[in-house]
Amino acid sequence: MSKNKTNDPLNKYLEFVNIAFQMGIIIAAGVLLGIWLDKKVPNDFSGFTIGVSLLGVFIALYQVIRRVMKMSKED
Repeated sequence: MSKNKTNDPLNKYLEFVNIAFQMGIIIAAGVLLGIWLDKKVPNDFSGFTIGVSLLGVFIALYQVIRRVMKMSKED
């Protein structure tokens, strides 16, 4: 048995942890960018924060789906 096969479950768990951190960073960056834009262009309902943070959520979900599909193809 090769050394890579024994660490395979651990590597998959680390991959999911990495995906979670990446999601958090993308969403946080979207929120911070939206807050910054709302300060630069004031409006009544924080439209940039809502819009850019939702865009960050969709980008993060796209990244997760893409990485999980890649992981399932490797198995």
